[in-house]
Amino acid sequence: MDIRKKYWLVTIILAGLLLAAGCGDDASETAVGGDLDALARPQQGRSMRATSTMRVGELRRGPDGNRDGGERRYDPSADPRGDADVKSNWDNFNVPPGATHVLMDAQGPGVITHIWITFLGPEPQGWATKGSADHQELMLRMYWDGDPRPAVEAPVGDFFANCFGQRAEVVSVPVVVEGADSYNAFWRMPFRKSARIEIENQSAKPLSLLYYNIDWIKLDKLAKDTPYFYAQYRQEYPARKGQDYVLLETQGKGHFVGAVLGVRMRSPAWFGEGDEKIYIDGETKPSIWGTGTEDYFLSAWGLEKTSTPYFGVPFFDYRTIGGHVSSYRWHVHDPIVFNTGIKVTMEHMGWMSEDENPEYKATSWNEREDDYASVAFWYQTGTPTFAERAPGAGERRLPSLAKTIVPGWDPAISRRHGEGDIVKTADEATGEDVLVYRPTRQAGAWLEFPIEVAAKEPLRLEVDARRSPDGGLYQALLDGVKIGRPLNFHAAADAAGTVSPLLDFWPEPGRHVLRLECVGKSGRSMGYACGVASVRLLERRPRVAEYGHDRDKDWRKAPVLYY
Repeated sequence: MDIRKKYWLVTIILAGLLLAAGCGDDASETAVGGDLDALARPQQGRSMRATSTMRVGELRRGPDGNRDGGERRYDPSADPRGDADVKSNWDNFNVPPGATHVLMDAQGPGVITHIWITFLGPEPQGWATKGSADHQELMLRMYWDGDPRPAVEAPVGDFFANCFGQRAEVVSVPVVVEGADSYNAFWRMPFRKSARIEIENQSAKPLSLLYYNIDWIKLDKLAKDTPYFYAQYRQEYPARKGQDYVLLETQGKGHFVGAVLGVRMRSPAWFGEGDEKIYIDGETKPSIWGTGTEDYFLSAWGLEKTSTPYFGVPFFDYRTIGGHVSSYRWHVHDPIVFNTGIKVTMEHMGWMSEDENPEYKATSWNEREDDYASVAFWYQTGTPTFAERAPGAGERRLPSLAKTIVPGWDPAISRRHGEGDIVKTADEATGEDVLVYRPTRQAGAWLEFPIEVAAKEPLRLEVDARRSPDGGLYQALLDGVKIGRPLNFHAAADAAGTVSPLLDFWPEPGRHVLRLECVGKSGRSMGYACGVASVRLLERRPRVAEYGHDRDKDWRKAPVLYY
């Protein structure tokens, strides 16, 4: 672990202790934040925990999926089981598709100080040979004081700043995702009468090996003006034309404490020029107006992968069309306070390629139609009026941009290649088949993929590649025409998918052939291999066809790839 990460982890541990401190009657002691002095103050109440630990007298599925005989009997008030039998260590639950598992159901008053959750990832493995539910398919809900409307409603991944089902590390003060699979939240969540936390498995696959610990402090009372914690997911696929994207809109008194924003790019070029615009207490013109999306997330000159206590970008795959980014911004020391209401919005403006601009110009100020997903985090008294509800898992899943997919490995397709062998491997993360071509030398090494085009329309050609220590350099040619620079299939270790865009064009209907021709290898590579999961033709936004700037251009004479 490098020095910088150790520093942030120490910061987070201290911050978690601070957020857990000060649960007395004074309203100021129940606010988010604090300093080291708070650790030396008297603490009110007594600590409690809701947990998945194995209980005495319980029958539960083991990691092999088998029950210890009979049906499960679960009593969360029973003593933890701590005998020498290995079954005492079966501290997890398997949640079937469509089922809801209650993590916590407690009586107040109290305040939740820490949530820890973990479960198997979606990839096939020994304990789940057919894979498991993805964290975007798991709906996290929290209810305070018996209210039938959840105060927190968000996919597990998005709540923890991992949007679109991607899994990445987060190192911040209120949210920590260690190793991309240990989900921690240190948000303070007070309740007066009761607290109920549940996860609904909205996947067609089981939620496998769910473990959790929820730490809270039982109190004698809460101050009358103590606000409740709220978090709500919403999405627009794509962002609505002519309207700023709304992260939060609610009436009442409170403070906005952060946001997670995921964006999938649907156009070439940089999406993040849009400003945040925040309307306070019924304003018709926002009094808080930012300077750009990356600026709101406290970066500059674009976004890059980073994780800091109060802002970060857990993942960004640096693509344009089809590229994903997830960002978080926590207003821990700078909450945005409102007395009668707040509306938090974001413009979806940015750069765009010439063929998506009516004047065929690449400028920095275009309204883009990317796919947006967000979670707003806030505290308020009274009843929130934010009308949004999270859609089901099927609607949350991003629609495919691929008009045509040619699988790398498909026995039904006659695959032509030069000297060397082709074999099938499985992607460890997704389980999908990958074709690996391994020639023994550069000379005579090539691989071809047939592509059928149904209609003349604007498309993007790309290769979903897999890199490896023995990967070589391959030049792409479409129908014999050289396309772009050579693709490098080398990586120091077997790497996750690397999507390489090749061409934006209007191909003629019929059969085309993409050829990958070996032109050498990098100095560190041990061979001339290449791995291909698929070759794809992606759709472009409808305005590309509407403007038709490149419709009659011959892509063979001047191949173009818009950035």
